[in-house]
Amino acid sequence: MRDFLKKLVGNSQRAINDGIYEINENLEKSKIDLIKEIKESKHAPLITEVKFSSPSMGEISTIKDPITIAKSMISGGAKALSVLTQPHMFNGSPEYFISIRKVMSVPMLMKDIIIDKCQIDAAQKMGADYILLIQSLFDLGYLKEIDEFIDYGQKKDLRIILEAHTKEEFEKSIRTKADLIGINNRDLDTLEIDLNTTKKVLNGYKKSRLILSESGIASPNDIKFLRDSGADVFLVGTSIMKTENIEENVKKLVNAI
Repeated sequence: MRDFLKKLVGNSQRAINDGIYEINENLEKSKIDLIKEIKESKHAPLITEVKFSSPSMGEISTIKDPITIAKSMISGGAKALSVLTQPHMFNGSPEYFISIRKVMSVPMLMKDIIIDKCQIDAAQKMGADYILLIQSLFDLGYLKEIDEFIDYGQKKDLRIILEAHTKEEFEKSIRTKADLIGINNRDLDTLEIDLNTTKKVLNGYKKSRLILSESGIASPNDIKFLRDSGADVFLVGTSIMKTENIEENVKKLVNAI
């Protein structure tokens, strides 16, 4: 049933075995507080994603200069950047992250399927501000002790986005000390996307944490729908990477609110 998630875990293990997380850098993270930026934003706070491929879409964009892409996203009004570091199926690389971090001071998320603390060590060395953990990996037994992973990351001066997809996963995630709770509109079993996922998961939720909505966001109307559903911040990757004018498309989404 969870074959695709199992494949993602296997890909991360391959990348670990290949040594891609052996980082010889010691870069500084951003001095900008993303949580504060989200709370004070007068428009839609976006985390935009530098990604070149995905399992569901295949090649999204030919690999161009990641720095130029990142600068266009921030010029368009994005509050932070997510950069794929997983090479298998995503064409990501720690090198893309490092190259962007060396020239940009904005908050950055190392986006990967994290299954080992060596990846968290790599995030710290690359100057990441955030890492992503996936609730279902712990619930299904691929990983143990979610609190231990969160604590390990936070002791490395990293903030944690903990991603849920179902109501049950969400209820578990809000009981942790994660810094941001993400709701992935994509089902990692089927790869199908439904923006109603955010609405369903947040139905009846009494707001106590900042909520990030991820996947499937392509238009200002999507942003408005998700904000009305209870989301505070929005992660957008594919729809922006597919466009020719990244800066203008980011502006349109930011100005949805």
